Amino acid sequence: MIFETIQTEGISQLSYLIGDDSSGTAAVIDPQPNVESYVQLSRKHGVAITHIFETHIHADFMSGSRELQSRVGNANIFASGEGDASYGFDVQKISDGDSFEFGSTKITARHTPGHTPEHLSYELADSDSPDEPWGVLSGDSLFVGSAGRPDLLGEEETEELTKQLFSTLRDYYLNLADDVIVYPCHGAGSACGASIGERPMTTIGQERKNNAFLQHDDFDEFATFVSEGAPPVPQHYPILKKINAKGPELIGHAPVVPGLPPKRFQDAIQSGQAQLVDTRQMLAFGGGHIGGAINLGDRPELSVWAGDMLDYDRPILLVVEDETQLDWVAWHFAVVGLHRFEGYLVGGMKAWDNAGLPLSTTPQLTVHDLKEHKSEFQILDVRAPSEYKSNRISGAKHHYVAEMRDGVNGELDLKRDQPVAVYCGSGYRASIAASVLQRNGFQHVHNVPGSMSAWKNAGYSIDK
Repeated sequence: MIFETIQTEGISQLSYLIGDDSSGTAAVIDPQPNVESYVQLSRKHGVAITHIFETHIHADFMSGSRELQSRVGNANIFASGEGDASYGFDVQKISDGDSFEFGSTKITARHTPGHTPEHLSYELADSDSPDEPWGVLSGDSLFVGSAGRPDLLGEEETEELTKQLFSTLRDYYLNLADDVIVYPCHGAGSACGASIGERPMTTIGQERKNNAFLQHDDFDEFATFVSEGAPPVPQHYPILKKINAKGPELIGHAPVVPGLPPKRFQDAIQSGQAQLVDTRQMLAFGGGHIGGAINLGDRPELSVWAGDMLDYDRPILLVVEDETQLDWVAWHFAVVGLHRFEGYLVGGMKAWDNAGLPLSTTPQLTVHDLKEHKSEFQILDVRAPSEYKSNRISGAKHHYVAEMRDGVNGELDLKRDQPVAVYCGSGYRASIAASVLQRNGFQHVHNVPGSMSAWKNAGYSIDK
């Protein structure tokens, strides 16, 4: 038996390759769109990818099933036919109880609704004891320390999905043996569940003891717990849900990003057709950037924040730190369905500077200076609501960064002509928010690198 876990950072996504070297066949479960890793793993093990399974219609990343099918040439896509699921591309619909064998391993589909109506999990068992699963690919139904949120399809469906999730957890998962290994589709950082644990896998026994979602016998109590713990719904989730149901557009390679010399790049900005994204780190961005740029630093979480902050109807102009990493950066956008690029700045900010073109800056304010001159600043906390409620810098106002995507007007109780200090957990989201504030006419915006982490480590007091 061949079993490989493929982790995609940023979207905290886990996918799997299961193969049988005796028959030379393999299956991939929940692939993401940069499919080369699956192809290389199949070649490493000497197997052909013949089956592609989806657990559900994903909302947080663009499915790679069609991309992988196109890349390998001889695989079928298997997706749920439960819950009246429909697709705009060719799939073989499967239902609860359908099974597939890969040598000594039997994969059996189980309908586990709640996160979505059509959701399937896949039991893994030895072929000679199919009724005694040793593992389950749980998709977005059960996570380490959490469960799939039931509120992504809108308020009108949340109550019914919450009931289905309650039943899935109690009637399916809690009836599995303690030693069954759980392989989820997401790890810590995903907004598909509340406070997902760090470990990439778990066991039913571990979750039975420690997962708060599995501790409720009363539905009303469970429903209250679920609704209170859910993080804000990212902007791109309903967008990607529609894309994945229709069938993602085939890319075939890293997204094409044309190179534009500084003057042509400036002309493209001034045309107003594209959105300008600077993927350099916050300190580089703060030292000098093109006015109007949003700062989405090149880190794994770039994918999530691109999906949450950018306009899906407008192409992207990119500024990158290292042009040799352009394809890698572009994939971070493509994984959440953003693959229309107007171009990138050839030669980077050095070429822009040498061309004598205008620069903007974002002053960086240390926590020590903020502490000493606190009364001089309007302090803005841009973390998620739950983070702000748990602890904050005294006097800070709150506005979640993702809610700034369409601009900031009267909802921000801040004066545009007075200094603003923006903080988050580490400075990454604060730099996003600071760039948005500057783009919206705030004149004296300061980013706080290190943010709450640095504030706490400096020993400064916080409000709770």
